[in-house]
Formats: sequence, structure tokens, C-alpha cells
Amino acid sequence: GHERAQLLTVRQEEAVRREFIDDLLYGRSDLGRLSERAERFGLLLSRAHAVAVAQGMRPVEDTHPAARHVESAVVARFGERRILLTSKDGRLVCIAPGEQDDVLSFFAKQAYAATKGGRVAIGRPHPGAGGVVHSYEEALNALDLAERLDIEGPVLRAADLLVYPVLTRDRQAMADLVESALGPLQKARGGARPLVETLTAYFDAGCVAAEAARRLGLSVRAFTYRLERIHHLTGAAPADSIHRYTLQTAVIG
Repeated sequence: GHERAQLLTVRQEEAVRREFIDDLLYGRSDLGRLSERAERFGLLLSRAHAVAVAQGMRPVEDTHPAARHVESAVVARFGERRILLTSKDGRLVCIAPGEQDDVLSFFAKQAYAATKGGRVAIGRPHPGAGGVVHSYEEALNALDLAERLDIEGPVLRAADLLVYPVLTRDRQAMADLVESALGPLQKARGGARPLVETLTAYFDAGCVAAEAARRLGLSVRAFTYRLERIHHLTGAAPADSIHRYTLQTAVIG
């Protein structure tokens, strides 16, 4: 009976913790009440907090070995520093005071290793209980953008990706830009894909034709011919600063 009572207590504590985390990350509770409950779990919501989210190839829950490994590593390194580690929807989550970027960076390193090549996104610091939700959503959006745009790198920072939400906020305007700027490439022999890939490589290489050609496995002459073909079809020269901005924005779109 004593063991059953202990087990029941543990389960009740975990249920309370899970309910708090759900309310915190979704902002579903009264902010004043949420701040009071947060102190029980080591968070002072009067301060700014930032959230890091790690996503692996497979879902990770609290009982997963990767979650236990990351938590042990973070606690061993930083101790009790008002940090909350948990999992949500199959992802690892770390909430830390906004000024303690070293905690989030260390969490990102450990989570990347524990998930064997996953990806970690870090939201910007925001004040208050609502700030945790805001930072969490920024991290999730960064993961989504990385997936959609094939952004490389194991660690993404929402602060570095602010331009993408701006570009994608007006979907109709972006669709019009893509159709106007890149639509003519569909007339090319072999379709638009090779030429769009050419533009992508060109912009990723800092508009250095030789480096872009190397990345695509083409000769510089063949690559330059593709750029000329793009200019002929679209009327926009990738090497021209104004045209380059239009083409690159369309490629991102």
C-alpha cells in the first residue's frame, strides 16, 4: 500500500507538471495564476525567457533515453539555474532565462548529438508568460521554415530568419512574384527546374559563378550559359543588383 501511494503521488506530480507545461506553451491559463505555478517549477516569468526546441528523426518523449541524456548533461553543467527541460509533441524543449544563451547553446549541442543528427531551433527572448509562448512559436516556425526551404545547419536561430516570415506573410503577392519572375523559365528545354536550381546555387555561393558551377558539377562555361539563358527568358540579369533581389526573393518564395 505504501508503494502504491508513492506511485500515485509520482503520477499526480507528473500530471500537474504536464498540465503546467501545456498551459505555459499554449498560453491557455490566466497569466497571473500561471506565474504563480511557474515558481514551483523554477521559472520566474517576470523575466524574459527564450525557448529552444529540438526535433529528431523520430519522436522523443520524456522517458526516451535521448531526453534523459540531455537533461542529465544540462543539469550536470548548469545545476539549478531556473531551467525547465521537457518534451512536447515528440520534441525536446528547453526554457531558460533570456540572458543565459549559454544554456540554450549547450542544450542545442547535446540535443543534436542525442537525436543523432536532429535539428534545433532557438526562439528570441521575450518577457512574461506570454513571452515563453512567443519564443516557443518562433522556434517551431524556424523548424518549419528550415524544412520547407531546405536550410542547412543543425542549429537555427529565429533572429536570423526574420526575413522569411516577412516574405511569406502575403502568400498571394508571393505567388504573383514567383509566377511573374520565374514563370517564363517553364519555356526552357527541360523545364524550369534546372534553371531554378542554377539560381539557387548562384545565390547560395554568394553570386560567384565558379563556386556555383562547382557545386552543381558544371563547367563555368556551362553555368554562365545557364545564367544567360535565364536573362533571355525572364529579362532579369542575375548579376544586376536590382534584378538579383527580385530573382532571389522569387526563388525563396
